[in-house]
This record gives sequence, structure tokens and C-alpha cells, in this order.
Amino acid sequence: MFRTADGAGLRHMYLCGYTATPENLKVGKTALGAEQALAWSHHPNGVDLARTLHAEGKYLVALEGGERAQHLFHPKSQTFAPMVLVVGNEVAGVDPDILALCDQVVSIPMIGVKESLNAAVAFGIAVYTLQFQMFREE
Repeated sequence: MFRTADGAGLRHMYLCGYTATPENLKVGKTALGAEQALAWSHHPNGVDLARTLHAEGKYLVALEGGERAQHLFHPKSQTFAPMVLVVGNEVAGVDPDILALCDQVVSIPMIGVKESLNAAVAFGIAVYTLQFQMFREE
């Protein structure tokens, strides 16, 4: 995700809970230096971080399914506020308490049998889609 985030021009990665940080050698091995080019921070409690980011005026967008989810490729609203893409746990998804704090929920449509993608793959699709939607001309 670090290489994808850097490639998409993100400014910061917020790592929460038990997510591996660049201090883990395996992260550096796959990030290939992107972990040094991109600001990052670790926060033990994702809910507290989401509250703080929201209070700072950040627009929280969760990548998750469910009733609130809008099709990623056809969002119903756009914002010029700094956006934070929230990606959840590989198995459990986004924590419901964090989801409740999000301004928008987007999902990637699935055509096959499975209902979700690998978190890193989904992140890549979402971050590039959201970046291009922000800069497209209407």
C-alpha cells in the first residue's frame, strides 16, 4: 500500500491497530523505499484517530460494502476538503464505530462469486479512482 499511496500522490498514511509499520522489515521489502518517501504515523486506536481527523475537517471515505455504500465509480457527492480513505481489516472490514464517523462509504462492484477483494488491491483501485474523480472536469 505504501508504493500505491506514493504513486497516487497521497501525503500521509495513518496506520492503526496491529497494522505493520515500516519498522517491520517486511514492509520495507515490499514498499521498496516508498515508506521513506511518504509520511506515516501509527495510532493504536483507529476510532480515536477517526474522531480527530474528522474534527480537523478531513472528509472520511470508507471503502466498505453495506447499505450506505455508493458505487465507487459513480459517487453521489464530491468535496474539496482533504480526504482520508479508510480501509479496514482484510477479514472484518472497517470497524463499525469508525464507519459511523465516515462522511461517505464507497464500494467496488463485484461481478464474480467473491464479495470482496484483497485490501491492498481494493485500496489501489479506490485511491486512483478517487484521485481522478477529484481532478476531472465536469
